[in-house]
Amino acid sequence: MIEQLSRQPWWFIGRPEQQEPKGDWVIWLILSGRGWGKTRTGSEWLAEQVVNYPKTKDGAATQWAIVAPTFSDAKNICVEGPSGFLKALEHRGLKNDKDYIYNKSSHKIDFIDGARVHTFGADGPDAGRGLNLSGAWLDEIASWQYPYESWTEGLAPALRIGERPRVVVTTTPKPIRLIREWVSRADESIYITRGSTFDNEKNLSKTALNELRSRYEGTRTGRQELYGEILTQAEGALWIRNWIEDTRISIDNLPKLTRIVVGVDPAVTSSETSDETGIVTCGIGIDKHFYVLADDTLRATPNEWGKRALQAYTKWKADRIVAEVNNGGDMVVMVIQQVDRSAAVKKVHATRNKSIRAEPISALYEQGKVHHVGGFPQLEDQMVLWTPDARKSPDRLDALVWALTELSGNYQTLSGTVPLSLTQLNNWSIPNM
Repeated sequence: MIEQLSRQPWWFIGRPEQQEPKGDWVIWLILSGRGWGKTRTGSEWLAEQVVNYPKTKDGAATQWAIVAPTFSDAKNICVEGPSGFLKALEHRGLKNDKDYIYNKSSHKIDFIDGARVHTFGADGPDAGRGLNLSGAWLDEIASWQYPYESWTEGLAPALRIGERPRVVVTTTPKPIRLIREWVSRADESIYITRGSTFDNEKNLSKTALNELRSRYEGTRTGRQELYGEILTQAEGALWIRNWIEDTRISIDNLPKLTRIVVGVDPAVTSSETSDETGIVTCGIGIDKHFYVLADDTLRATPNEWGKRALQAYTKWKADRIVAEVNNGGDMVVMVIQQVDRSAAVKKVHATRNKSIRAEPISALYEQGKVHHVGGFPQLEDQMVLWTPDARKSPDRLDALVWALTELSGNYQTLSGTVPLSLTQLNNWSIPNM
């Protein structure tokens, strides 16, 4: 019965807010919580476009794109997932090798009438550059590494085939620059749909809903993840979103780095409910500014996070790994050196509270001396939502602070020296390294 219902036309089974809106919009921006039905809406919309508009009025074959944060996300969720594009085609009676060919090696879906769908991840700022598109489905754009550059330099210029190229954007809302600009537009080029997890309650299992409520209900994060609100920052947070957004750069503009370190804040346990192990790589440039290069944080066993930290150490040719050893003691160093005995590891001890350790690093951000190379949504959310009185440990933020403290020449010592004032910081220069 459920399977038969799922094969009914989307206009019949989809909720009204999941149907293509009327109007002369260019971007249909869907901002909603988890489980709202973003993936199904995006895949059904794109399938409808490809089937109805295989060619332009001039007879040229149309081309489309599915773009997600990574190629793995695009493939496993947007294309092959249970609510993905292939399922939307199946619901319309289309079959692989008959009506279209899904070429996994070329990441393309070619239809017998000439239409083509490109599939790729937004892993770099050039996503979409060089394509000629009639439309696209952009999934979880708030989690792309370079959302602003990928849109303005790659995808937006590629929308040039047909009379009315359009995109649907499905994302959990975060106050990144691009979304803030879209939401603030006063013209009709943007159509915004907002929704919460509970709009789709009838189609979600009670177990899933209970888990989401248990994890997020009553929290600021829950307002974002369940109710689709755009959160800016928590009152009392040490970081302001604009400090990060206004100094962000692309990797193409990264200067020569003189030192690189990997900060590690290890979790004590490795169960599904354990804290994550924060792994953040940072560098200092010849301009004496600091650059956040990667966030490889994960929840894993010591052996797994040890390998991940070493992968970052090797990839970025880092000088050393800086690891907090308060909880794990020498175990932290042992884990890393079991994988690579030659790795340079520095042990650091947290003898003062997180707020005092973080304040000088926050001041560097306020001065515009720290630049994120691309976007790190989970790290950045933690930075602007964590407050000194929070109970949960900010693992990504801790790893960031350890790395930047090491690079900043230890003007705040790890043994408890009172942090420099902002005035002193303004006059402070980094020692030669």
